[in-house]
Amino acid sequence: MTHARTGTPLAPHPDRLFAAESGARAVARTVYEAVRDAPIISPHGHVDAALLADDQPFQDPASLLITPDHYVLRLLHANGVPLEALGRADASSGRPVPPGRDAWRQLAEHWDDFLGTPVRFWFESELHDVFGLDTAPDAANADEQYDHIAALLQEPRMRPRALFDAFGIEVLATTDDPTADLAAHARLAADPSFTGRVVPTFRADAVFDPSRSDWRHVVASIGEAAGIDTGTHDGLLAALRARRRYFIEHGATATDTGVLDAGSHPLSHAERSRIHTAALHGTVTAAEAVAYRHDMLYRWAEMSVEDGLVMQLHPGVIRNHHEPTLARFGGDTGHDLPAVGSFTEPLRPLLNAFGTAPGFHLVLFTVDETVFSREIGPLAGFYPAVYAGAPWWFIDTPAAIGRYRAAITDSASFTKTSGFIDDTRAYCSIPARHDMARRADAAYLASLVVTHQISEEDAVRTARRIVSDIPKATFKL
Repeated sequence: MTHARTGTPLAPHPDRLFAAESGARAVARTVYEAVRDAPIISPHGHVDAALLADDQPFQDPASLLITPDHYVLRLLHANGVPLEALGRADASSGRPVPPGRDAWRQLAEHWDDFLGTPVRFWFESELHDVFGLDTAPDAANADEQYDHIAALLQEPRMRPRALFDAFGIEVLATTDDPTADLAAHARLAADPSFTGRVVPTFRADAVFDPSRSDWRHVVASIGEAAGIDTGTHDGLLAALRARRRYFIEHGATATDTGVLDAGSHPLSHAERSRIHTAALHGTVTAAEAVAYRHDMLYRWAEMSVEDGLVMQLHPGVIRNHHEPTLARFGGDTGHDLPAVGSFTEPLRPLLNAFGTAPGFHLVLFTVDETVFSREIGPLAGFYPAVYAGAPWWFIDTPAAIGRYRAAITDSASFTKTSGFIDDTRAYCSIPARHDMARRADAAYLASLVVTHQISEEDAVRTARRIVSDIPKATFKL
């Protein structure tokens, strides 16, 4: 049932993202219909498993749809809205966070600032399909729409588990600290009333970089969680192996790593041990920290060959670019920015050692799409271990998905890709994001059909593989 009010209609077009030319559009419709309602496989995301384990009503529309979503925060902030007005606590002032209604008003007043962006696509789908709105947000209807959504959030059908089923999610991977006890995952696995599958992902970025201010604390906490002394580098590696086994026992199939670059040159045992000791004493140099990080990436691949966890690699992002914002509002507030990407030479040591190792899966992601055709596609087109990760973050857009498909397919076809990655904390945007990817892929496959490169039957079969078989195989799900 829709919520009808006067204003600009909110009615997502059934042919959105399809070609204007009628022949290609008709094929895209056929391909899309074959996968529109297929179960969602989400092998990389940031939803907290406790959300589903606790299954409590969402607090309010803003804390669900605005405050946790850095895609939304960054665009509103870029258009002059302070982060404190969007529900983020300001550590410098101590003032209470404004009511969620105020953040919603900001979204409504700045609705047109999202025109042409994937965020607008996701929001329109969420508001219309999940919350039944048929009028676009604006200053006049902001309070009314806020109240409508707030009331819906109190209904049992809008609780996290009910939405999990309504969204058609088959598998959802979370992202978890290496010291996490994974209690929420265990609760879900043991609960017969929950029939979905939620798996943890091992994320240990902080341990790679001994120049970080929290590195010593992180190393010690991993040792404590594993019951292994991490005062030596050998001890740290043993503790990490133990924690990876713990994650595997709780259903994990993958790790994820975000580093500045993909350097993977290994160090000798003596050199990495020496740098580890220096880092513990606070005397590590910048050059030593880089060398240590590159060696750790090599060791990470070594561990994946041993235990079978898929290795996701997300390099090339300069985290927390604006230091004053980090100090006031913390991380994940929209100012992580892209760097130039490179894989072929930086990964050469790692791939020389493990690129043909049986069972090793290395999924490469980038925010620099110039490397898709130049590096990632060709690497995936030779190395059995390498898979081309889907467009991510700044390039998970309809146009970039099409460019990705063209670039990667030329070198590695469809099989050596990851399937779509929603990479989101915004729970209710998951189906909208997957729908966007399915439409964009349908449009690309239709372009191959109408230029007589593949048949329509090939296109339908490939679309089904992209949403199911391929991500399951890539991520060992």
